[in-house]
Amino acid sequence: MFSQRTDWKLSPNRFAQALEAACSSGEPILDLTLSNPTQCGFAYDHEAILKAFQSPASLSYDPQPKGLLSAREEVARYYHDDHHTALDPESLLLTTSTSEAYSYAFRLLCNPRDEVLVPKPSYPLFDFLADLQDVALIPYSLEYAHGWSVDFHSVIRALTPRTRAILLVHPNNPAGSYLRDEELQRFNQLCQERNLALIVDEVFLDFPFDHSLRKTFVANHDSLTFTLSGLSKIAALPQMKVAWVATTGPEALVRPALERLEVIADTYLSLNTPTQWAFPALLAQRHSLRSQLLERIRENRACLQSAMDRQGSCHLLDADGGWYAVLGIDGDRSDEELAIDLLQKRRVVVHPGHFYDFPSEGYLVLSLIPPAAVFTEGVQRLLGF
Repeated sequence: MFSQRTDWKLSPNRFAQALEAACSSGEPILDLTLSNPTQCGFAYDHEAILKAFQSPASLSYDPQPKGLLSAREEVARYYHDDHHTALDPESLLLTTSTSEAYSYAFRLLCNPRDEVLVPKPSYPLFDFLADLQDVALIPYSLEYAHGWSVDFHSVIRALTPRTRAILLVHPNNPAGSYLRDEELQRFNQLCQERNLALIVDEVFLDFPFDHSLRKTFVANHDSLTFTLSGLSKIAALPQMKVAWVATTGPEALVRPALERLEVIADTYLSLNTPTQWAFPALLAQRHSLRSQLLERIRENRACLQSAMDRQGSCHLLDADGGWYAVLGIDGDRSDEELAIDLLQKRRVVVHPGHFYDFPSEGYLVLSLIPPAAVFTEGVQRLLGF
């Protein structure tokens, strides 16, 4: 009765079963995977956020496939003010999430069973998004040597006549590596030679561990590029469900891409009007929330590094930014076994590396945005174990 694209293995894995049992026991748990900013104790301007939804214009329905121009102009202003990059609002299309933006890009570029190259390690949601769009994901590797870099030999091996696009995550989630200029040049060259597009996820762009400004891919005009981001991370407002995709590149490709994307968006008209009118005030929250997040991330990572320096059974992998930390673990147990033991014996939740398709055993993934007291206690329990 059901389609093959939804033929997923839905039974919970051992870690999920252990987590459910631990939560049902009623004993307190320290969650070092917590990545929902609305649950991490940050100070929101509640009055400004709620007031933004009081516009009388919200009571009138004026469907705009790309999204309201006023909202798209605010996105363009964000790139101008925060990243010193000019962007035409007409090249932007608003969506309810980056997941929806991915689905639009996949539908635009791929026929059934066409292929998109995707980095490994990376976020596991991509597999489900690709399945729903009848797209095959073909992995290419990131290599670690005191920092992560693209293994271009694996990129070349992954290319086939069915390849339509290359997916980049800038910075990677959870590895935290930004694409370097020379890597962008090589990806552009491949796209030009093989008529491919770039799909670039920049949701964590604004969260470098140092104070440098990282280059956005909306400035890339050498190949057809779809850059995805949204309020979820930039303004720490995942519940508002506003994201966007910026289309840039050679004009001969950008124009037909935007025309087709507009038809796709017009078919759904998914983004609600009140949130679009509220969008300028919501995006403005980034100024306060970003500084709070960066302070939390840097403090928690410094705490983690200090704790790592005092013992030798695991080490903190180098990274450039994002909301996550990756630990390399010595020993012969699997990541899942170790994560389950930590949960059951120390009441600490961490993610095993295989959730993110790390190339081998020996990795644990932690969020860097839990409250500092929770994070510090959780790290102490982890290392004591």
